[in-house]
Amino acid sequence: MKKKLPRREREKLRHRTEMLATALDLFSEKGYHNVSMHEIAEKAEFAIGTLYKFFKNKEDLYKALIMAKAGEYHRILSDVLSEKNDVQTTLKDYISAKAKIFADSVPTLRLYFAETHGASFNIKAGLDQDIGKLYEKLVKQLTSVLERGIRSKVLRELDPYYMAVALEGLTNSFLFCWLEDPDRHPYEANVPVITDMFLNGVLR
Repeated sequence: MKKKLPRREREKLRHRTEMLATALDLFSEKGYHNVSMHEIAEKAEFAIGTLYKFFKNKEDLYKALIMAKAGEYHRILSDVLSEKNDVQTTLKDYISAKAKIFADSVPTLRLYFAETHGASFNIKAGLDQDIGKLYEKLVKQLTSVLERGIRSKVLRELDPYYMAVALEGLTNSFLFCWLEDPDRHPYEANVPVITDMFLNGVLR
């Protein structure tokens, strides 16, 4: 059983969460470079000095935001891959899980892909490496699932790492389409298409 945090620590955590949520809204609306720490503090209804007690500058706040969200996403996907289901069910659940975790989080998804796929604003100084480590850990876990599928003769004997990379590329491409035009390319509705493309290919 988890030990309950002292009231002061719970309050600090709540304040930090509110600041990050406000920053996410502003970054998504205006872009990283067009938002100041003063603006974040004002909208979050905190004194600027309080904001600087939590984050030394805007870059530090941005890194904290992206790492928190990336960690959350990867934990959810890792839990799906850890389930003791047959390989096909696990892969289908993994593809579906991406729809569930991103459906209500379009702003974060835009920021996340901007960082992991090198869009116009790319904050360096270690963040790309930290996210890269999380991503590689997830791909390694997905590779293990695919290896299990090969051993059990469910999947073809291809390189499981490249199979994992291919699945990530396929799902992320559909997510990009969804971001560009959610009505025309609803990711969740396309889950069966993605699953069929990956498991069965496109040859007749």
